[in-house]
Amino acid sequence: MKQLNSEKSWVAQWDQLNEHKQNIQLFKEIIDEGDDSVSEDLQKEASELIEKVEDAEFKNMLSSEDDRRDAIITINPGAGGTESQDWAQMLYRMYVRYAENKGFQVSTLEYQDGDVAGIKSATIEVKGEFAYGYLKAENGVHRLVRISPFDSNARRHTSFCSVFVTPVIDDSIDVDLNPDDIEMQRFHAGGKGGQNVNKVETGVRLIWTGTLSDGSEERVVAECQQERSQLQNREKAMVMLKSRVYDLEKRIQEAEKEAMENSKMKNEWGSQIRSYVMHPYKMIKDVRTNYETSDVEAVMDGELDEFIKAYLMAMSE
Repeated sequence: MKQLNSEKSWVAQWDQLNEHKQNIQLFKEIIDEGDDSVSEDLQKEASELIEKVEDAEFKNMLSSEDDRRDAIITINPGAGGTESQDWAQMLYRMYVRYAENKGFQVSTLEYQDGDVAGIKSATIEVKGEFAYGYLKAENGVHRLVRISPFDSNARRHTSFCSVFVTPVIDDSIDVDLNPDDIEMQRFHAGGKGGQNVNKVETGVRLIWTGTLSDGSEERVVAECQQERSQLQNREKAMVMLKSRVYDLEKRIQEAEKEAMENSKMKNEWGSQIRSYVMHPYKMIKDVRTNYETSDVEAVMDGELDEFIKAYLMAMSE
């Protein structure tokens, strides 16, 4: 059904492009006959056609089988205490805004407030067509340079945050984890949710310790405190855990493929991907593609399409 709906969406998008083309031809014929009253309509149709063609080309670059899946975004501040925790909260807001602007469904699975400001960590789930395909471009370390609002001497500070993006697996993918390798921890969920959430240990943390296909030992942690019951949180945390193990295995396969093809471009977890400079000038630059913009406010409000597009085009070359 997902494949069928995907094919239908492409047909519907093509029909829209064809409709704009026919309207442009009609308005051009009217203008050729000496009637300029439809000039604005012609310009509007042409602009919409160009925009939708670019959108179709954008989606066409998302050819991986995982690109259509939903996404899980985990944000962790780096060293630096309050500075990095505040930066993590700014990124959290940016991704929520981006997802909402794209019409995706957003839910917060885990959110830990910082001691003074910001957050210690956060995990959000983004549901929508091509959610992972778009957001995979955000995987890596994000660097912020600004005048610290927490420094009484108004000095410039540099902060780092790690963003980890994984596809949400479904029943079509079988990830077999040995239950003996999984430890479950229970904790009181924070925030709103009523007496049951605050008094009962409804939050669940799952820790898997095992061996990946390349022989490496790995420890993967997933936790959820979104739901009101422990059972629901455990089920959600298990999906997150399997999604992260699946992503690790996929990275092993991609690394092997890159080694065989001697690819120059790599997108490894832990590598700095983007710098956000807010002082002494305003500039955001992606170090992988060299795309940059001075419109910092728009980006922090979720306008990431140009960065994502530049990344996908670079990866498709």
